[in-house]
Amino acid sequence: MSDRDLILSNYDFDLPSELIADRPIPGRHNSKLLVYKAASNEVIHDHFYNLASYLPEESLLVVNQSKVFPCRLIGKKKTGGKCEIFLLTTTPNDKGFLKALIKTSSKKNIGDQFFFEDGLVAEIKDIQDGNFFVQFNKEDLLDYLEQNAKIPIPPYIRNGESDELDKSDYQTVFAKDVGSVAAPTAGLHFTEDVFKSLENRSISRAEVTLHVGLGTFAPVKTDNLQDHKMHSENYYVDSENKEKILNHKKIFAVGTTSLRVLESCHNGEEFEITPNEMKETSIFLHPGVDVKSINGLVTNFHLPKSTLLMLVSSLIGREKTLELYKEAIDNQYRFFSYGDSMLILRDE
Repeated sequence: MSDRDLILSNYDFDLPSELIADRPIPGRHNSKLLVYKAASNEVIHDHFYNLASYLPEESLLVVNQSKVFPCRLIGKKKTGGKCEIFLLTTTPNDKGFLKALIKTSSKKNIGDQFFFEDGLVAEIKDIQDGNFFVQFNKEDLLDYLEQNAKIPIPPYIRNGESDELDKSDYQTVFAKDVGSVAAPTAGLHFTEDVFKSLENRSISRAEVTLHVGLGTFAPVKTDNLQDHKMHSENYYVDSENKEKILNHKKIFAVGTTSLRVLESCHNGEEFEITPNEMKETSIFLHPGVDVKSINGLVTNFHLPKSTLLMLVSSLIGREKTLELYKEAIDNQYRFFSYGDSMLILRDE
């Protein structure tokens, strides 16, 4: 690592706008796969459906099973003006209020009410640090959201305006635990056919849960990475999956969120996992942080100057990461959430 690896501007790169994927390609596993073997410095261009052929037999893939929920509610104020509530969680606080962002053309105050289809009403109950805490007049809110709210795709995809297709496209096939406002996108490439090919090589799967928050998209605002404060997110590992992780020597994280869970559960020598308990992590992985928990990573191609790009750089270095990104651009790989995939193998 050099001092340059801690400077934000050194994580920038030019990306042609036509390489930003606004839809997944037909058949998720047909996406391109760039394989980087760090030990031999070899780069291979393939497709995701051949993932199993690059992983050691009897290794373990760790996926994030968090499920994205439709959290964007479009409604009206009492005056008839437009409003949007963006729910940040499905779990109420100790007062029964839900944390949210609210967009209107006027100042917002405690007691303000907002009105939505089928009689849903939200009221601001508290305001803290720019976040709003709201209460709804329906108990079966999740069912209502599934029917009436929008999936929260990132702003660089169709200006953040989702449709019905995104309700299935922006969800992994193994999603279970509701709570994310952004998909763990490395997992979007997996299909049942891919899992069958993995099973044929005795490659197992463990499932952890990390609920992805809006902080995933938060820009780094400090020139020096060491001054950046990472957002915190909640994660969870049950007893069954703890045992899978402890009993495998070759572990591959699927996505940056799975890696953040694994590294948060690792003391530098071994895993220390407290099962069946919701924990919190604000770990920030970047060059200079020695990642010990995995043998490799399945990941997408991330935004310039993003913490996700820095995380990948913690594994293989900033210069090599940007070199691989340039090769991906030269080979017309598709970028970001609905884009193509990369497999990093740290050892042979």
